[in-house]
Amino acid sequence: MRTSERTLVTDQAPTVFPPIVAPDADARAAAAARQEQLTKPPGSLGRLETLGNWIAACQGTCPPRPLQRTRVVVFAGDHGIARSGVSAYPSEVTAQMVANFRTGGAAVNVLAAASGATVRVVDIAVDADTAAEISTHKVRRSSGAIDREDALTADETAAAISAGAAICDEEVDSGADLLIAGEMGIGNTTPAAVLVAALTDTEPVLVVGRGTGIDDAGWSRKAAAVRDALHRAAPVGPDPQGLLRVAGGADLAAMAGFLAQAAVRRTPVLLDGAVVTAAALVADRLAPGARAWWVAGHRSTEPMHTLALAELDLEPLLDLQLRLGEGSGALAALPLVQAAVATLGEMATFADAGVSTADAGVSTADAGVSTADPA
Repeated sequence: MRTSERTLVTDQAPTVFPPIVAPDADARAAAAARQEQLTKPPGSLGRLETLGNWIAACQGTCPPRPLQRTRVVVFAGDHGIARSGVSAYPSEVTAQMVANFRTGGAAVNVLAAASGATVRVVDIAVDADTAAEISTHKVRRSSGAIDREDALTADETAAAISAGAAICDEEVDSGADLLIAGEMGIGNTTPAAVLVAALTDTEPVLVVGRGTGIDDAGWSRKAAAVRDALHRAAPVGPDPQGLLRVAGGADLAAMAGFLAQAAVRRTPVLLDGAVVTAAALVADRLAPGARAWWVAGHRSTEPMHTLALAELDLEPLLDLQLRLGEGSGALAALPLVQAAVATLGEMATFADAGVSTADAGVSTADAGVSTADPA
């Protein structure tokens, strides 16, 4: 049974998630055994097989049920550090893109429609007034400039984590069977880089990428901002909630709460790019073991993304040199997940097809099928 239980203590006390239950090992074993009986050479579908087994384990049944409601939630928030020239775009673009998401004009909308997913955008910390239906969980207008001030107060951090968990509950309670977190926020790769650097003990110059396409001067400003924010965050060490408060942001904290709660609710997640994976690093510390409920959709061009994926021990499904965010990379990988579920659930077994596998050759007179070595 899925549970929405969580305990939230504000101020300096940590947000506590219940212990994470791993995906069902018996269902995974049954799926692996079924893969051996399908009309194909063992292991010939590669990672599609392990991906299908994972979905079966997440659902606790074999064969797995077809995915009926994939839901993308785009977490939007501004960051004070964007005013320091760490992005190729001004902060005002965040609110403009939120409006674009709502009218269906963004890449995430197009990619979601192509694979049968739906999109929800939530305003967590946009530095503008937005429509009531997307700002129910808003924590504040813009997070602080992390090179010289905390991103959030302790209470705002707890509120943002709780907001993300509540959003997850809303989606799972509405029938979502696969979740994707996306993000939109000018400047958000800077706090994300700080989180990854802090949690992987990596130097700033090794985590800082080009983000939206900054030039060399912009990269230098961004590296300096990450360095200064890391220095400010040093007193909180690896404490996940402390890092979110000092050097993260409301949107990152909400994503971390969302990803942790998805594991609590035993709902699989297809991770997107660098910013979402930075939040996932934090989420796995807020709810140890949550990573078992996630698969990495792709590897972005941001150097911090490779570091974060390695820390989580996740191998991405795609590497298409994407760096957009929004959930776009995860959506590009979604058809692979759907294919993995379909092949595991819908392919005939050797017994169903009347195919013999005796003597290292496979043949059937009725079907005219032979899978013996063609050489």
